Amino acid sequence: MKKALVTGGARGIGRAICKAFAEAGYFVIINYHKSREAAEELHKALPHSAVFQADVANRDEVARMVEAHPDIDVLVNNAGVSVFGVFDGARAEEVRRMYEVNLFGALNVSRAVLPSMLRRKSGVIINVSSIWGEIGASCEVDYSASKSALIGFTKALAKEVGPCNIRVNCVCPGIIDTDMNARLTIEEVENIVESIPLERLGKPEDVANAVLFLASEKADYISGAVLSVNGGL
Repeated sequence: MKKALVTGGARGIGRAICKAFAEAGYFVIINYHKSREAAEELHKALPHSAVFQADVANRDEVARMVEAHPDIDVLVNNAGVSVFGVFDGARAEEVRRMYEVNLFGALNVSRAVLPSMLRRKSGVIINVSSIWGEIGASCEVDYSASKSALIGFTKALAKEVGPCNIRVNCVCPGIIDTDMNARLTIEEVENIVESIPLERLGKPEDVANAVLFLASEKADYISGAVLSVNGGL
């Protein structure tokens, strides 16, 4: 049974990704940092799964997680946090933490799983960026920058590990109906929906389906790609 490690897997998009992989026959490792109750609930619902608490920004905790669950076949770097507000008004510690999770977290977990993938000459890494990583967003400048960096990371790593049959791709969700966007008012949501050609917010499952496709054999010749899941926005 193949193993998939999903960071930030307890809630929102990560939760949907965990469910999709479980339904596809994977053993799923649900990583979480603070959402223990949600992670345990999901674990009970998925017959072939495990949970592991680790802060992806902490390399020692990441190392322990990968030691406990070696030989990962698919890594989904989904863990992320956002900072909303004008660029010059952001608190330094808040911004630093966001980069540590969104960017360095993905680097940390990727570095931890790669030795096994390189040894086996097989593996898939999928990074979850954002539409704002592609086009930028006012009042989310640092968030946009961190997600844009994931796109560059994807393209560069894909070139480096491709000769070892390891594929690296990126998914960029648009406006998805999750807790991260719960701060939006009804009026703001309506305005956003008007700008989306498919005329609806995305669902976590929309992103999960794209991630599962990129992990599958149907995507065997796709690497270094950035797949936008945004309803045409």
